[in-house]
Amino acid sequence: MIDERDEAAVAAQLGRTPRGIRRVAYRCPCGLPAVIETAPRLPDGTPFPTLYYLTCPKAASAIGTLEGSGVMRGMQDRLGAEPALAAEYAGAHADYLARRDKAAREDGIEPLPEGTQSAGGMPERVKCLHALIAHELAVPDANPFGREGLAELPDWWRSGPCVAVPPCDGDAATTENGEKR
Repeated sequence: MIDERDEAAVAAQLGRTPRGIRRVAYRCPCGLPAVIETAPRLPDGTPFPTLYYLTCPKAASAIGTLEGSGVMRGMQDRLGAEPALAAEYAGAHADYLARRDKAAREDGIEPLPEGTQSAGGMPERVKCLHALIAHELAVPDANPFGREGLAELPDWWRSGPCVAVPPCDGDAATTENGEKR
């Protein structure tokens, strides 16, 4: 379950009300959510195959710059040339599907049909580093291309949080130094 402050942070990061959040799957070193786990089906029953969704705009921008550098072409070429890497990537795909099916069972909803895509082009393509890195952040050592992409990113959080989130009703007031009053 996600608390009110995290939901407000995700809404500010996305610029819209988030749908189908199950939990925060990874927090930025600044403390805000950076990856959320979403339900395999939205509240209206619409399939939503993206289990791990990157929400931090600073991380998303850094990943977009990395994608723009052409790194995915090299990854795709290696996927076809390195059987061990292809097998590890297929394992990442299987992990993603198993976790998504488990989330559906935990929520008491119908899992997505067999053959529904996982994320990022898995297991045959390298299509979206945002999704692959989100998987790696949520489940460390699960995704070889997510891990490689993550290693290439700058410390996007160093300049501070990506959004300002006011305290919620239940939060204690703090001083300018962040100390509780």
